[in-house]
This record gives sequence, structure tokens and C-alpha cells, in this order.
Amino acid sequence: MTGKLRWNYQFTHHDLWDMDVGGQPTLIDLQTATGTQPALVASTKQGSIYVLNRETGKPIFPIDEVAVPQGAAKGDHTAPTQAVSALNFNPPHVKEADMWGTTPFDQLMCRIKFKSLRYDGPFTPPSEQGTLVFPGNFGVFDWGGISVDPVRQILIANPDYMAFTSKLIPREKLSADATSTSETSGIKQARGTPFAYEISAFLSPLGIPCQAPPWGYMAGVDLRTGKIAWMHKNGTIRDSAPLPIPMPLGVPSLGGTIVTAGGVAFLTGSLDQYVRAYDVRDGRKLWEARLPAGGQSTPMSYADASGKQYILVTAGGHGSLGTKAGDYVIAYTLQ
Repeated sequence: MTGKLRWNYQFTHHDLWDMDVGGQPTLIDLQTATGTQPALVASTKQGSIYVLNRETGKPIFPIDEVAVPQGAAKGDHTAPTQAVSALNFNPPHVKEADMWGTTPFDQLMCRIKFKSLRYDGPFTPPSEQGTLVFPGNFGVFDWGGISVDPVRQILIANPDYMAFTSKLIPREKLSADATSTSETSGIKQARGTPFAYEISAFLSPLGIPCQAPPWGYMAGVDLRTGKIAWMHKNGTIRDSAPLPIPMPLGVPSLGGTIVTAGGVAFLTGSLDQYVRAYDVRDGRKLWEARLPAGGQSTPMSYADASGKQYILVTAGGHGSLGTKAGDYVIAYTLQ
């Protein structure tokens, strides 16, 4: 071992949108038509899941360079293409007809807001006009990453579909008291550049996402074929709606999944305060338990000296998502 760089692969060219590789890569010995390959699986905010040979860096599932919207702000530039994996959860283009609201007023305001923004699909450049960013800054996949069942060759993921907005503010027009209230709202100074920028979730006046649900899923991928095997909306609006009604609309989640050898996947990161278990073969929900605070983290599994297995959950909440804060560490036993 020399420590020298053996290979690299750039998934986002000239990133203007915070479309980084938020999650840690996952390693698996992948069964392919040409034999078993040592694979690296990387989930990304833009929705592509890149599967590379981890020894050579060569794609196992095809990656195409796809033309993307142009027209960057003055003094900047855009990459002409972006890398899109054949295995992806990329969202469809949003239309005005997709605007949604809990009241007609909500929907109307979302439609007006949508029409005011620049939006030419994924990778629409930031603008002084204001740009719809979809996937948003939490991405389709963020820092929780994905998990894999190496025996069944199934990938488990929790894709999110929440749009954000961004707006460039020329330095000379910036208010002296402009501040950022959180990582996903307010004005960022971006000192040393010609612009500050304002970023926020694409929400109605009542704080409900402007685009229609579902906003969050659980999904399984057959890694032998690279095809999505199942995809179910996940979670309720109990803890994020004005009224605590547990409507199963499918809500975003921040935090990753884990898979046990018994073929059970676990997720705690949904906006509603639950830990849930799923059958990796079809995504069927097997069990759930109410958490005392937001579970925006990835659970873990371990066994004690006698071999008894546990699922460990931390429920600390998340400031930017507005979930209930806490300092809980909870262990559940597997029967």
C-alpha cells in the first residue's frame, strides 16, 4: 500500500446546488452477469445511485453524461452535462399542476410562487430571479446513505422528494443585517463572492410543501438487475401538519437505513417520530414504535454476549427540520 490515488470519479460537475455525495459509500461483492465484482455503491443528492468497481473505479451500471440547463449568473459558468446513473431515483419535472395545498388559498399561493421562479428541470442554475431546486438541498439521498443485504443482493433506500428555492442577491443590494436562521433557511453571506444567496424549502404560507405528496418513500433495489423492486410511501404527517392527524402521505426522512441478516430493514429518520421495520423483499411494514423525539439518525444493531440482538436508536431531533429535540438513546430487542 502506497497511499497514492488509484482512481476517482466526479458525480457532479461544477456544483452550484449543494449536490454533493452526502452519504458514505457502501461496499458489497456484487453478483453480475460476468461474475462477482467488488462494488462501491454511492447514493447522491441528485438521485443517482452510482455503482462502481471499487478496485478500478469503472461503472458497473452505466453512467451517461446528460445535457443540463445552462445560463449561470454573471461571472460564473455551468457544466454542459451531468453524470446520470442508470440506477437512479431522479424525480420527474415539476409542473404548475403539481402544486398542492391544504386549502385553495395555499394551492393558489404555491402556483403563483412556482410561476415566479426559474425552473428548467434538475440542475437549473441559481439566479437573481429565484430558482426552484429539485431535488432540494436534502437531496433524494443525504448523509444517511443506503444499506445493502449482501446475501439477497437487495439495496434499501429512503428517497426524499422535497423542493427548495434559492435566490442570488448581488452584494450591493444586500442588507447589512441579513442573517441565516438555519442551514436550510435565511440569507447566506458567501463572503468573497459577488452574491449572497437566500435558501428555503418550497413551502406554502401554512408551512406545507408546495408540491404534491408523497414526499418520502422506502424502496428496495434488486442489485443483480439494477431495477427498483418496490417503492412505498413512508410515514405520516402527524408531527409536521397543523393538526396531528396521522395521514400516511409519505414524509421526508433524514438518516439512513440498516438491514439485518434476517432480512429486516429499519428506519428512524422520518419526519414523524417513529422507528419502523420493513421486510426487505417487498417493503411490507412489520413493526413500528413511537419515539419521544425526532429520530433523525441511522439506527444500529448489535448483539450481547449471549447472542441476543438489539436495535439501538438515538432520538435527538433536528433543528432545520423542526422535529422535537431530545437526548434519548433507546434499545429494542429482536425476538
